[in-house]
Amino acid sequence: MEAVLELLGGKWKILILYHLHGTRMRFSDLRRMVGKISEKMLSQQLKEMVADGLLRRIDFQTVPPHVEYEDTAFGRELCSTLKAVCDWGSVNMDDIIAIADARAARIGKLVNP
Repeated sequence: MEAVLELLGGKWKILILYHLHGTRMRFSDLRRMVGKISEKMLSQQLKEMVADGLLRRIDFQTVPPHVEYEDTAFGRELCSTLKAVCDWGSVNMDDIIAIADARAARIGKLVNP
């Protein structure tokens, strides 16, 4: 588990892998899909995931630049194993939202006593 967490460490890598599962996407499209991620952070996460063998970067060598990303077989296999976590989240969404709301309320009380 520690090795997998090291590979997927951070908030964004699982979402990136999820959105690229079985498809190719340009940087700008991926950024829109992932949500509230800065360009710098997305770029950093993509570079790490390419270096780790989870993704493949396809550079079409054109002007203007055209680059796409896709998951590798290694990345697809990992993403497939995460399906159970996604299913669990879907089944338990009401509880997860309640926990997140309670956590936000606690933090709000700590920030504004």
